[in-house]
Amino acid sequence: MGHAVSVLATSNMKPVSIKPSLRKQQRIDTLLNIKVTDRRGKVFLCEAVNVSRAGMMISCDPALAKQLLPDVRSPAPGQSVEALVEFTLPVVASQTVRITAACQIVHLRRISRTEFHIGIRFDSFEDNGYDYLEQYISRCFAERATG
Repeated sequence: MGHAVSVLATSNMKPVSIKPSLRKQQRIDTLLNIKVTDRRGKVFLCEAVNVSRAGMMISCDPALAKQLLPDVRSPAPGQSVEALVEFTLPVVASQTVRITAACQIVHLRRISRTEFHIGIRFDSFEDNGYDYLEQYISRCFAERATG
């Protein structure tokens, strides 16, 4: 990891115990505000369009895609780009929790002239971040089943 991310990512980070394929994970369509910190420590704001237990897909404009992936190409296998993401999730209607996760940028797809989707794989979570993410996803699936 680069200096900025490694300093942020070393305290209280817990690795994801299972490394499932992002494509095999059930995804929750969502609109979450995301803060992405790149290897240089530069912070970018964007929006997640879906989230799973293994990662998330963020939406960004071409300028941000170029900042995160200078070649504006999907990383080759084994050449993912390290980053740190921070976002909040509602654990109950009146309470949110902040989640911080070290991650890898593993995919880039152009959606239109003004929008790219960037695939992120979670590597480790700070404190109870994974547990909160698991609760959120489980609750969303339960609500879908009853609603």
